[in-house]
Amino acid sequence: MFNHTLFWHLYLLRIMLKKIASEIGCRPEQVSATLNLMEGGATVPFISRYRKEATGGLDEVQIANIKDLFDRYTELEKRREAILTSLKEQNVLTSELKQKVEQASAAQELEDLYLPFRPKRKTRATKAKELGLEPLAKILMAQNERFPEQAAERFVRGEVASTDDALQGARDIIAEWMSENAALRARLRQLFLREATITSKLVKDKDEEGEKYRDYFKYDEPLKKIPSHRFLAVMRGEKEGFLRVGIAPSEENANQLFERFFIKGNTASSDEVRVAAKDAYKRLLQPSLETEMRNTIKEQADERSIKVFAENLRQLLMLPPLGEKRVLALDPGFRTGCKVVCLSAQGDLLHNENIYPHPPRNERSQAMKKLSTLVEQYKIEAIAIGNGTASRETEALVKAIHFDRKVQVFVVNEAGASVYSASKVARDEFPQFDVTVRGSVSIGRRLIDPLAELVKIDPSAIGVGQYQHDVDQKKLKASLDRVTESCVNQVGVNLNTASSFLLNHVSGLGPQLAENIIVHRAENGPFASREKLKEVPRLGAKAFEQAAGFLRIPNGKDPLDNSAVHPESYSIVKKMAKELKVSVQDLLGNTELVNAINLTNYVSDTVGLPTLKDIKEELLKPGRDPRRIIKLFEFQKGIEKITDLQVGMELPGIVTNITAFGAFVDVGVKQDGLVHISQLADRFIKEPTDVVSVNQHVKVKVLEVDVARKRIALSMKGLNAED
Repeated sequence: MFNHTLFWHLYLLRIMLKKIASEIGCRPEQVSATLNLMEGGATVPFISRYRKEATGGLDEVQIANIKDLFDRYTELEKRREAILTSLKEQNVLTSELKQKVEQASAAQELEDLYLPFRPKRKTRATKAKELGLEPLAKILMAQNERFPEQAAERFVRGEVASTDDALQGARDIIAEWMSENAALRARLRQLFLREATITSKLVKDKDEEGEKYRDYFKYDEPLKKIPSHRFLAVMRGEKEGFLRVGIAPSEENANQLFERFFIKGNTASSDEVRVAAKDAYKRLLQPSLETEMRNTIKEQADERSIKVFAENLRQLLMLPPLGEKRVLALDPGFRTGCKVVCLSAQGDLLHNENIYPHPPRNERSQAMKKLSTLVEQYKIEAIAIGNGTASRETEALVKAIHFDRKVQVFVVNEAGASVYSASKVARDEFPQFDVTVRGSVSIGRRLIDPLAELVKIDPSAIGVGQYQHDVDQKKLKASLDRVTESCVNQVGVNLNTASSFLLNHVSGLGPQLAENIIVHRAENGPFASREKLKEVPRLGAKAFEQAAGFLRIPNGKDPLDNSAVHPESYSIVKKMAKELKVSVQDLLGNTELVNAINLTNYVSDTVGLPTLKDIKEELLKPGRDPRRIIKLFEFQKGIEKITDLQVGMELPGIVTNITAFGAFVDVGVKQDGLVHISQLADRFIKEPTDVVSVNQHVKVKVLEVDVARKRIALSMKGLNAED
């Protein structure tokens, strides 16, 4: 017997695959292959790196988008089935309605079709229907009755005390009919999107308290033009009780739509319908569509803001590491002094103490002597100084010291260090030390390896992004988790030194397996090979497959264990080396030998050219860190406070944050300046990320200084040669 349900689901799946493929810009077969891999437990990093033959070379972004779109369309289909079931149970599912529901391509279209049949709370219209006024509403809606009052007289009984009551009840019913008309709602929705204006006004007597929202005390802007950051700012002002916000198109244009849809003649009944139409719009449809528009624009603004945050986070996580060098870290301060810690090349705490070089104690010479001694004693190779309070003063102090060796001095962004220092993570790492020590350690470790340290901190505390607390937190977390996972796996993780927090983000692992690896390593010593991973409790074949290629073992038994070559491909590399009559070790990094390999000789049913090209690339630069080389930076001497700035000054700066409207730059005065998007380049740019990145060293010109409001306007025009 033919299974219609199965056929329908297969048909929907084919349609879904085509839709996703169209949006992604690939073939349906690529979408299907990706989804099959995900269903089998494969992660995004693993699929993009090691399953290129199956996906046709889709990148991480495309693969992640496929998952998101599939989930969205699946939810749509679930809702479609629920609506069809409800309509069947109500015995209202006509063939015409069924066709419309099945062909609806968007969630809102589905909900509009279902609206007249959705179970309702008691409304003015339902009450009027209970009073028996629906026939009168139908009479008026036909617009043939020239004397509505006379028609209404027949319905005056019980709670309907007068013809006015009867007509009002009928109009309430008509208004609800209009509000539930799917075609009208669709046209009104278009009108809102095309013509609506967002307005905000100051809530009475809130001007002083809401000063930061002054720009929006009397504000209006076409909804379709409002940028995401401005919309979120207005919404925050409303949420905090300082602004009253409205969204609506011209009422006249809305009423004209009602005229075209419902007014058929020029009778007295038509006038009653016209009154009902105005009520339907003002009381039912305008508030409903305003809420819908708010949600739609909010979702778009969230998406934009999350995208900005995610990109900033990616750039932060991929900051150049100093590498395994011994570091002295300073968390500067005035009254409380500067906390000093000395770290090993692996980031282990060797020493900590306080120095007091600044007011009120002014123990400058003692502090300089102490730092000099510590640098010598612990063979320090670099100094990390937090960029908070007293940072410039501490930097000047350090640079005035003549050390017994070459020591590089770096100013490190300490955003989030205090959050880390008070966290459970920090307490578990350093249970015997207080928050000041933990915070200083975090500053030093950020210099050694930013990625390894920043993964321990809630991304929202890192100090990048815009309006991150106003966006959908679930979507934000999912996006940031995805970015973190991507960066960790792109760089690779040293299996024998990585913390559980870093291992947690490795493809295929997670918190429990990460902890199991740490315990196994503590009990059995360092891993000698990737193969030894299989001895970790609960780490099965699937987890090994997903994780192994992203884990590194420097100086292991097999040199390939310190590369991105997956263990499943070791036999291929060994075959290559054998045919070249060299060892695998000799092959690694030997440009002449690697370039002599004819990849087509190694193509098989399971391994294609994409994988072989990746293997070749890895053989040329085995274990290469994709992050850039770290660069030293120096602020302009003598510029330490906002009052030191003068219009026209050209200064070096570091990009600390990027938003949709520009970039914030630290010029060393404890207050970041803003380079508006219009001042980022000599040409038009659509996105600030087209020309700047987080932690980029730039040159800026001071355009304006507002000391009272602590605002600095900067420009990069004509000062930075673009690549």
